[in-house]
Amino acid sequence: MKNIDFYKYHGLGNDFIIIDLMKKRYGALDFNKLAEKMCRFHFGLGADGILVLTKSRKADCCIDLFNSDGSWAEKSGNGLRIVAAYYYSAYGRKKKLTFEINEEINTAEIIKGSRDYYSIRVSLGKPEFLTKLVPMKTRAKFHINAPIEIEKAKFPITALSVGNPHAVMFVDNFDFDWQELGRIIENCRYFPHRTNVEFVKIVNKSKVILNDWERGAGATGSSGTGAAASVVAGVVNGYLKRRAEVVFPSGSLFVDWSEDDDTIFLTGPVEFVCRGEYNFDPA
Repeated sequence: MKNIDFYKYHGLGNDFIIIDLMKKRYGALDFNKLAEKMCRFHFGLGADGILVLTKSRKADCCIDLFNSDGSWAEKSGNGLRIVAAYYYSAYGRKKKLTFEINEEINTAEIIKGSRDYYSIRVSLGKPEFLTKLVPMKTRAKFHINAPIEIEKAKFPITALSVGNPHAVMFVDNFDFDWQELGRIIENCRYFPHRTNVEFVKIVNKSKVILNDWERGAGATGSSGTGAAASVVAGVVNGYLKRRAEVVFPSGSLFVDWSEDDDTIFLTGPVEFVCRGEYNFDPA
């Protein structure tokens, strides 16, 4: 049994548990199993994933992300903003930060910071549409608003990566079982590493409504990279401007896809939930 200090935050309901190994080390840990146990609702703390922080030679810290099903993930937009809020609180209220995640450096800026509430802007890098780099199994070089066939039905999606894979589907309404369809697309044969899935309703050129299905976590209420992928896909398909509001059931995130260098920026709120000690039994 190991007693592990934790800090829990959420970004519009997308909640993560932070484990700071820069402050305290626990010896060898199976983070896949730890994430699965900590994130279980009713039996654990309940969360969409854990964020493990270690020292970095290139940035303020290094982040490893593990989903609630125990799988490792490349990136999380809300996770980056949550780490920024934690780092600002724990390490001297520095307003401009850099984080290393999946060998990429992302920046963060604290727009507003208090004890429990933060407004944070992060960079997510540049989007990638080459299907071999998403990755997606197809002979096509790009997959833009093109159909995939699942169970003899065809669904038009735009495939891209914003540091992790996404399948974006534009819809007129949500009067279908989008969670079940999200689960099916996440695990379909086209995506060898599985995929995040976004169902996007266009309100106008600067606003969308989004329901997201996150790879390894399911319906999380909001998704930072999902918001980014949806806006970028909307721009490429001619539906949106490069700056847009993304509305989730719990609030809004704001995406700015820079015309200067194609970097995506994500802005939104983060709230502190609690801190404590978790008794981890690896058995």
